[in-house]
Amino acid sequence: MNPDSTTPSQPEMAHFLSGLRDMVLFETTAQRQQVYAQWEKPLPTRVADGYAIENVSLKEIHRDGRVTLTCSRNTSRFRPGDILRLSRNNPFAHDGVMVNLVEDEETELVISSEEVIPWEKKLEPPDGWTLDIGFIDLSSYIIGALAEAGDSLIGRERILPLLMGRLAPTIDPGLYARGLDIGETLELNWSQSEALANAYAADLVYLVQGPPGTGKTRVLATLARALVADGQRVLICAFTHRAINNALNALVKQDPDAAAIKVGHPLQTDDLRVPNYESFHESPLAEMSGGYVVGATPFATRTKRLGYVEFDTVIFDEASQITLPLAVMGMLAGHKYIFFGDQKQLPPVLTTRLTGGAFRESVFDSLAGGNFETMLTDTYRLNEALTAWPSRHFYDGLLTAVPPIRQRTIEYPSPPGRLTEILRPDEPKVFWDLAHHNNTVYSHKEAYAVVDLITTLLACGIPPVEIGVVAPYRAQGRLIRNLLRKFVPDTAVRRDLVIDTVERMQGQERDLIILTLTTSNPGFAANVAEFFFQPERLNVAVTRPRCKLIIIGSRFVLNTQTGDPALQATVSLLESLLESCVYIPYTGDPSPQIWENHELY
Repeated sequence: MNPDSTTPSQPEMAHFLSGLRDMVLFETTAQRQQVYAQWEKPLPTRVADGYAIENVSLKEIHRDGRVTLTCSRNTSRFRPGDILRLSRNNPFAHDGVMVNLVEDEETELVISSEEVIPWEKKLEPPDGWTLDIGFIDLSSYIIGALAEAGDSLIGRERILPLLMGRLAPTIDPGLYARGLDIGETLELNWSQSEALANAYAADLVYLVQGPPGTGKTRVLATLARALVADGQRVLICAFTHRAINNALNALVKQDPDAAAIKVGHPLQTDDLRVPNYESFHESPLAEMSGGYVVGATPFATRTKRLGYVEFDTVIFDEASQITLPLAVMGMLAGHKYIFFGDQKQLPPVLTTRLTGGAFRESVFDSLAGGNFETMLTDTYRLNEALTAWPSRHFYDGLLTAVPPIRQRTIEYPSPPGRLTEILRPDEPKVFWDLAHHNNTVYSHKEAYAVVDLITTLLACGIPPVEIGVVAPYRAQGRLIRNLLRKFVPDTAVRRDLVIDTVERMQGQERDLIILTLTTSNPGFAANVAEFFFQPERLNVAVTRPRCKLIIIGSRFVLNTQTGDPALQATVSLLESLLESCVYIPYTGDPSPQIWENHELY
């Protein structure tokens, strides 16, 4: 470790921790107030706002503790992973219960609870229930971690000086050379090998910036294997269970015999290819003396699931979405910290704006620029045409498509019978301008256009798993899914189609992505400009496709005037994206079978 200037004094560290505590408390209070404000509204208003589902009934109680509920109509903003409040139309009632939304099939919902609940008794009578937006206060875990950081030796000598910019890593030359050899043996490219070698050889911290499709997860898994081979105990942490699962799956893909587990709730194991245990002490690794890998959220390190288990290295994935307080939670479990992320993609999601910018940054953004980071530069996802715009605007022109995929185009098993100009294989980026007016969080015209494209693509033989739709708002995604139920009756096909917001699409990829911009009311767009035109959100949206990107929207959104030069620059950024696409005007030649409700436009 190399001290950078002076070691922070005790008062300086106390002041830093105080700022982090204030951030946590402000954020928790803002979330609670936001939820309570919704609960206080009449049920029809909550339903109309998308924050409640009424007339919910019990359908089935499963052996694993999950519960299937039904409703007559679901126009909510909810999606799997959300915390909801189940009650009899009084979310403030003491007998209400917080639940996790596991599955959402529009009028059929699956919920679960972290608590053991006697559902047969709880849901009696089975009808007349309401699901509202929910909230769980986890701030005590974070505040406890911050207190430990101030009181412990590792906190005062490693974690806090590092996060305050007073400590930098030392790179061991011998380990660096060995890391390069590992990369060469596994045929990593130059930037991947460089990132691996530095992260492997650093004694304290290292950052790996992974732009879309650059093999970040492969480098992470390779690093974890190398550390375990040295006998290290490695913790893989992330903000989402999906990221943890993906990292662990990448590890066992490289080494099927890897000593690796996940610690967490059994219902958070979708597609997980390693064993999951509710507690580390229930796993066979608890008796091992050698190296191993454990995947868990930062919160698990503060509970009986993983509490008091020490690790040599903590690897954070999606670190650009992890706040400093959450990072401290995970860092307390180890002595060396490797952060994988991309500050040009989505930042942490925060409710309040009461705290200063430094405390609102992700841990990745906070540490970036300290001369201990490597950016991966070769994308294996985006073809050359799709790479050009994000490379120029976000990655200083350094992101390039590898030769085998530079000229890759979409391949249709059979030629499209309709919408041929939009679906041309030799045009990887298209803007279909529907020229609608005054739409805010949903657009019927765009929803019908999306469904028209999807049904045409399915008729061409494109597998549904290779089609993705990105929407800025949950309401637009819900509208599209409801339309698809009519025009794509096969439930299995609909389930394979991914239709979600940018937040849920980060880390995913498809052959073809449809981006529905939705908004065409300039006044509304100005009010939500910081969200709608956010550069990182735009970057994530346009870097999901491997072969073709179709943007559907209205040019009238570009008339937005924010009154703020910085925000106005983000409007110009969207304009530059649309100008980089092939322009397709709306010709008024729809499919009458699908576009039957044109009066809704």
